[in-house]
Amino acid sequence: MATLENTADEGVSAEGGGVRRRDFINIAAVSFAGVGGVVAVLPLVNQMNPSADVLAMASSEVDLSGIKPGQAIKTTFRSQPLFVRHLTPEEIAKADATDAATLRDPQTLADRVVDGKTQWLVTMGVCTHLGCVPLGAGEGENKGEFGGYFCPCHGSHYDTAGRIRKGPAPKNLEVPPYTFTSDTAILVG
Repeated sequence: MATLENTADEGVSAEGGGVRRRDFINIAAVSFAGVGGVVAVLPLVNQMNPSADVLAMASSEVDLSGIKPGQAIKTTFRSQPLFVRHLTPEEIAKADATDAATLRDPQTLADRVVDGKTQWLVTMGVCTHLGCVPLGAGEGENKGEFGGYFCPCHGSHYDTAGRIRKGPAPKNLEVPPYTFTSDTAILVG
């Protein structure tokens, strides 16, 4: 009977199974330390999230309602110039008539626009040669030999689809990720 009482005092049941009091205290202490560690680390991890002003620059909404066919505008996206061009049916036909295989950076117009919205071309306004801002989006600016954009720094010529046609630029103007939020507005980013 003495052995049965000793085991009962240590927290083991008379039937031979169960958790000892010492095990329970160890599990509780480790759990408490784990919760404390998470509570201490959470603010450190959370401070690495981008601030509200950075999140606000992560995307830009552009109103397309004032852009007439054949016109392009300049705006900004992530502190860089962004070109939005409303292509005319003639410009679309000319871009489609160009054999993409003959281009330095082969892309068709369909590769560069959203399905069903072929008339809207959205590109970054940064030359892929050395990062200058090409002309052609503003009223009266030089549009180059192909009617699109012209980079005055080193003479790169882009067509109306933003594809490199002449000059030192190795690639077409970059098309950022964008979606149409309505028929007259896009969200870039």
